[in-house]
Order: sequence, then C-alpha cells, then structure tokens
Amino acid sequence: MKFMKCLCAFLLVTASPLFAQQPSLESAERVQNLSAPKLVGYFPQWGVYNGTFGNGGYFVKNVITSGSASRLTHLNYAFANVVNNQCASFDTYADYQFAFTADETVNGKADSQAPGAFVGNFHQLQELKERYPQLHIVMSIGGGSAAPNAFSAAALPANRAAFVKSCVDMYIHGNFAPGLHKPGIFDGFDIDWEYPASNADMTNLTALLKEFRKQLDQISPDMTLSLAVNANSWAYQYINLNAVQHPLSSIDVMGFDFDGPWNNTTGFVAPLYQSLLDPCPTCNDNAGVEAFLGLGVAPDKIVLGVPFYGYEWTDVPNTNNGLFEPGTPVGSGSEYNYIVTIENQFTKYRDPNAMVPWLYDGTNFWTYEDPVSLTVKMDYVRRHHLAGAMIWEISGDMPHGILVKTLDKGLQRRPGDEY
Repeated sequence: MKFMKCLCAFLLVTASPLFAQQPSLESAERVQNLSAPKLVGYFPQWGVYNGTFGNGGYFVKNVITSGSASRLTHLNYAFANVVNNQCASFDTYADYQFAFTADETVNGKADSQAPGAFVGNFHQLQELKERYPQLHIVMSIGGGSAAPNAFSAAALPANRAAFVKSCVDMYIHGNFAPGLHKPGIFDGFDIDWEYPASNADMTNLTALLKEFRKQLDQISPDMTLSLAVNANSWAYQYINLNAVQHPLSSIDVMGFDFDGPWNNTTGFVAPLYQSLLDPCPTCNDNAGVEAFLGLGVAPDKIVLGVPFYGYEWTDVPNTNNGLFEPGTPVGSGSEYNYIVTIENQFTKYRDPNAMVPWLYDGTNFWTYEDPVSLTVKMDYVRRHHLAGAMIWEISGDMPHGILVKTLDKGLQRRPGDEY
C-alpha cells in the first residue's frame, strides 16, 4: 500500500477535544437501522496481548466502554486463516482459550479456568452480541499475514465449495474445535485476499464470492458478505469489481497506506484529495472511489476505509514544513491514541487540498487522521452517497471513542447541518 503528496497553503490547527465523557458500560438501547450508513470496525484478535487500552490489552469490553458498540453496524474480527483449502484459526488461544479476568470481561465476571471452558475473544463476542443484537459480528478471512497463495488454491473449482463449507461450519455454525460448539456468534464473512495476482485468480474470486453468497443464503439472506479491496489499482487489477459487487453486501475500500515507511519521502497516509505537492494523482481516496465508480461499482456498495494510525519520518529537512521531503522512516506506525499524546510537541498543519493533518517539529514528521479530517471524509461519503465507513482498526481510538463517535456523527449528518 502506498500513495500521497500535497500542499500549497498550510493551515495551523490547534487540537481540541471533541468529546469529554468518560468511558462507561452503556446499554444496548440504540437499535441500529442497518439500512442506514454502515460503520464497520475491525477488531484485532491480537489485542489480548498488546492492545493500547488499560494495562496493555484491547478487549471486547473496550468496544462497549468506548461508546463504539452502539455506533458500529459491523464488527469485523481480524482474522481467520486459510490452511490446506480450509478455514482455520490464526490463534486458538486468543480466539477461545484465553481466560479473561473480571475487569476485562463484558459481564464483569472472570472467565472459568476449567479445562476446555469456552473463553477467549469468542466468548466475549458472544456476550457482546447479547447486549447488542443488532451489531453484525463478521469473521474476516485472510489479511496480510495469510499465505499469499492460500486463497488462490482454496478458490480453485475443485476446492471452492468445500472451502466455503469449512468456513460456514466453523464460524457460522460455531464448530470451533472438537467438542466446542457455539453457534450464533458470527453473522457472515469479510474476505481480505491480499492479493489476486492472475486472470485465473480473478475468475476464481468471482466464483468464490458467489459460492459464499449461496451457502450463506441457505442460512439467512441477511448474512453479511464483504470484500476488502486496496484502493491502489495495482492491488485490484485482478479483481472484476463490477462482477463481484453483486453477491456482496459491500466492498470495503482500504483508503489508506498511500504513503508510509516503505518510502524515503514523507507523505500522507490517507489524503482525501491530491495535494498540490503530490506528484501522484491517483494516490488519494477520491481517486480510488472515482476509479471504482468508473468500473461500474454502485456507490451504495462502497464503504470508505479510514486509518486509526499514522506513520513517522525523521531527518526531514525544514522545507515545506517537512511535507513531501526526504526522510528516514521510523518504525512501522503508531495508533492515534499515541500520536495524540505527542501533538503538543509539534506544530500541526493541515493540507487545504488533501484535507488531512500532519505534524512537524523541524526534523520529525507524522501523518495521520484526526477528528477534523474524519468529519470531512464523512461529509464526502454522504455527498457521494457511499454506503459508509470502515475502520482499520478500532484499538487505535481513544478510550472514550472520539474517532468512532466522530465518524458516526458525520455519517448521520443531513444537508444543512452545521459542523
């Protein structure tokens, strides 16, 4: 993933908190209207080990205490694996063996320590669903850690139907392991194939999604089926976007990673439009959306992805306030809930064309999203009649859910509303 470059005038912006409420467990009184804009948040399986909330973990409980559970329409669990043409767990311990303490659980009760007890993230998702029955909990299959050729093999005509059946049996029917049968937690699938790489893959992906739709419809036509697609043309050149949209509930456009630590030049992780300093005209969300529309994808099938993280460079010369200048990448990125804590150490700028912020102190440069840029993007989603927004990923938010709340508020606006 990559893209970005931009600017002409710089606006100095001072950050101010948009929400002051403290996190608290809330009831599920807000009934979701699933014909309304979609708000999809990816939940990290690995949050049990190294999340950013509390004492080093991000748990299902945090989806509630942040105020996000009543605002999300879909929670995508990242990820399930593909092994030997079958769905498989990436981490059985995190999924259904990790015993949470009382202060980490949705219901406030410690998980059982008994051998074979149903615990872990899946048990917490089960508790979440009891409180928020309108929230679609979706198993996302694949991701960047899946073997590159795993989907290629599983999608072959000889393997396709059995592969889909294995996913349905495991996650929809809840046959997670021998003797462990817990149906009713997951409401569908999100397919994150990174990336189809041939004409054969293109044909087989279309057929694979039709097979998923067929088997899900045999259970319920309300089952979710989405496809995560990178906004860069190199990533979707072997996806027939016009054809695949029909069996899908949505296409979730990964509108981020246009620039990042793979480049030795600073830039924007997720610009809405092309910056005047950006030499790449297609490296922005608007260009990606327009390309999808031009390929025949209906606007109401497009969900625009936004990042809850950013990237850093150092040794950046003090020209153009560091924007689109040479620099040394630092690490592999940090979540918003870290970046916001260091904002006051930098000058904050906002590109008037790309509509996104950056931080610069004369040497160090950060690109990221903030509530202002996310509000503008949700206005874009509404004006273009897109299906909604997707988040990678929700553990990057603040404990009180400022970014999710910003997205939700922006999606619910009506023409004429004041910002």
